[in-house]
Amino acid sequence: MFNFRLNHMKLRSKLIVIYIVCVFIPIILTNVMFYQVTTANIKNQKTADAEQAMNLLQAELRTVIEDAAGISYLYSIDRQLIQHLNTTYASTDRYVESLNAISNLFNRTDKENKVLSSSVIMTDNPTVLASAHIIKLEDSMRQQDWYKQISKFSNTHPHLYVTPDSISVIQRLTDRRLETYEHVLKIDLNMNHIQQILDLSSFSGDFYILDPSGQARFGRLSSGQPSGLITAAHTLTPTEIPKPKQAIVIDKTYQNNRYLSGWSIYGVLDETLILSDVRQSGQFILWFAGINFLVPTIVIMIMSRSIHTRIKNILKHMKSVKDKNFGLIPYHLERDEIGELTVEFNRMSKRIENLINDVYVAEIQKKELELRQRQAQLHALHSQINPHFLFNALETIRMRSMMKGETQTARTIQNMAKIFRKSIMWKSSFVTIREELELIESFLEIQKYRFDNKLEYHIEVDQSLLSIEIPKMAFLPYVENASIHGIENIAGIGYINIQIAQENGQIVFVIADNGVGMDQAKISELMHYLEDASAMGDSIGMKNVITRLRITYGESFTFSITSEPGTGTRILLRLPLENKQINK
Repeated sequence: MFNFRLNHMKLRSKLIVIYIVCVFIPIILTNVMFYQVTTANIKNQKTADAEQAMNLLQAELRTVIEDAAGISYLYSIDRQLIQHLNTTYASTDRYVESLNAISNLFNRTDKENKVLSSSVIMTDNPTVLASAHIIKLEDSMRQQDWYKQISKFSNTHPHLYVTPDSISVIQRLTDRRLETYEHVLKIDLNMNHIQQILDLSSFSGDFYILDPSGQARFGRLSSGQPSGLITAAHTLTPTEIPKPKQAIVIDKTYQNNRYLSGWSIYGVLDETLILSDVRQSGQFILWFAGINFLVPTIVIMIMSRSIHTRIKNILKHMKSVKDKNFGLIPYHLERDEIGELTVEFNRMSKRIENLINDVYVAEIQKKELELRQRQAQLHALHSQINPHFLFNALETIRMRSMMKGETQTARTIQNMAKIFRKSIMWKSSFVTIREELELIESFLEIQKYRFDNKLEYHIEVDQSLLSIEIPKMAFLPYVENASIHGIENIAGIGYINIQIAQENGQIVFVIADNGVGMDQAKISELMHYLEDASAMGDSIGMKNVITRLRITYGESFTFSITSEPGTGTRILLRLPLENKQINK
């Protein structure tokens, strides 16, 4: 059933289906799958690279913070420093002497100026003088956020304090419950060094530092600018952090560290940006898919056109055969199966045409010629009303005219009897040109008698053609039309010029007169009448002659008329020159 339906599809439709199923759909699916796989692989690779970059950032920040925490630890365990801070000095000299004794302790801080911005000990001991590393703990400092944050914690280990503009390590050096004075160490990290670490990192997204409660206290955008949404008074939760529609989030939390425990770094990547390369390569894929689509399409169109057009042309010519049109299909030496089919069809068409022309058409022409001959004989029989009586009557009139001295009338009657006798006595459908000319001369002599010498004629004949056979009365009707329709209605003398010659294997008959002539409209009307295939009627005129000549000679016979009003008419007939002659 399926094959039966396929057999009803046209060849072009089948080629289109083959193209769509075998070329178009596979190309689309292949490119879509290739693009999806490529995108997924690049996304995974970029995500892995971002994870690694965040791990490196986490380690580098941990190292910097641990360096600051290490200094804080050294300060917290140095008994000489603690004693220096807790001593109540009686004089300035005693304080300076004690400060000089611990000055070596601050050398490490000074050496770490690349990582650390400042290292300051704040104390409320009123006898301590302010210096580069030790200052007084004022009440205004106790009102600041960092002090409020540190007041919640003990002095056992340092604590991390982060703002949008700074990162500090803060540690209490004393316990207020046990000691008289309060001492606080605040180490600020070098933010230029932090920014340099972030700039050199391969992580290309937004970067945030989150405290143990999950609040983002530091933010840096992928452009290198700080996040404007984070201020000293306002932080962001992870859900409030701006994210693109397609975001990749990487969260790295510090573990197993007393002062960093709970803190995390939070990265946000825009998937569109990290896949920008593959999006650009997607254009290449589209171009590649377009080429893969266009080239096979053009090839298939050319191939299908080569097949479809020629098969359709063969089908058209096959349908035209039933209308007896045996035109050959144009052939350009094609060697494929359709070319061979074209050759065989042309050979078959030509053979059928030859068979029809040799047998069928020839038989039809023979039958039609016989029918025309019978019609002509019938017309002749109708006209044969006691011909011997008419001959005797004409002879009696001729003798009476001779006795009265009317020689011209007697000669005219003699010509008339000759025409009448030949038209009845000619048994064959063919006569020689000599016999046709005798009949023409007799007719013209009668016309001269009728027009009272108003008619003049001239006949010029190639003598080698006198024995050539032509259909009976092939030329006489044209002479009759020239004398009756052309010459009769003019005022002066009428001239009829007849020429019979041979040219290029043809008999050329030309008759020209100086009669009234015809305009182009009259010529077109006459040609339409002569071409009309309707019945000829009873008259034996030009149409009768043309019909018989076409039956006899087919396409080898040609006929043309040229005429101008008031100038005359010229008729040209061309008949094939056959070698059949009559020997008398």
